[in-house]
Amino acid sequence: MNTPSNIRRAITLLGLAGIASLAHAQPAASWPTKPIRLVVTFPAGGSSDAAARIVAPRLAERLGQPVVIDNRPGAGGGLGLDLVAKAPADGYTIVLASAGGLTANPTLYPNLAYNPARDFAPITLFGTSPFVLVANPSLPASNAKELVALAKAQVGKLSYASGGSGTAMHLSGELLKSMTGSYILHVPYRGSAPAVLAVMSGETSLAIADIASIQPQLKSGRLKVIGVMGKERSGLAPEMPTLAESGVPGYDASGWFAILAPSGTPPAVVARLNTEITAVLRLPEIRERFAAAALEPLTSTPEQLGQLMKTETVKWAAVIKQSGARVD
Repeated sequence: MNTPSNIRRAITLLGLAGIASLAHAQPAASWPTKPIRLVVTFPAGGSSDAAARIVAPRLAERLGQPVVIDNRPGAGGGLGLDLVAKAPADGYTIVLASAGGLTANPTLYPNLAYNPARDFAPITLFGTSPFVLVANPSLPASNAKELVALAKAQVGKLSYASGGSGTAMHLSGELLKSMTGSYILHVPYRGSAPAVLAVMSGETSLAIADIASIQPQLKSGRLKVIGVMGKERSGLAPEMPTLAESGVPGYDASGWFAILAPSGTPPAVVARLNTEITAVLRLPEIRERFAAAALEPLTSTPEQLGQLMKTETVKWAAVIKQSGARVD
């Protein structure tokens, strides 16, 4: 019996659709077949770069292909993120970026070349470098409650140093001011090291820095801790209280990092990367090596990372607009 022409056409179309579907799925099934480039939006030698280089060899073992580090710092992480946003969505170019580059930059840079919500496929959180609010030992305040009271009693007399205008440390200070209704003058420096020197010398009353930058000075008694700025105590220094528990309920300014791919990367590739990267980050030896670099591993699902980016973008946009914060 002859097959009607319309049925033959339908069968042909179904066959072509199946071939196309197979062709689309095949790269994900066989991926990876060549080296993977991990763009790091920080300079070589820093703690985040060190963390990428700690993870890359073990990730390469699990994927069966080399993972090559490509440092692309600049514009608050924007240069590296823009590069990856425009890369082929095949899983062979991924990026390690900071919270600031993904959530604050859209407000800080009016003409940003990339859109974090549109141009990236979230893979997983990667790690955190806790921020700490420290003071000169002579400051008559030892916790967040006492500091806020002092700032309100001595309006305009207190100041805090950060590693630069528009940095995550700067915005963390502005969030503290916004939540407490206090005024503390921001004094930007070029990097965490000079900011820490400023508070030790008495140029400023306070400083906000990552935990790695202040640990030696804490041991020598040249600084005192007001509080950790994340919502939970850091595993790197569990004895340090948070600002939230010592006077500013609900305060949270965490310095986190994440891995992303270009938007449109096949979901199967994103899932494989999430599985392998999180497996590496959970290894005890990796946690130990992160701790030596003053970092803590973090992991998440792609969906959790995507939601975090959305909520943090809204939060920092409000802080930036209210404070008038700008980049250097």
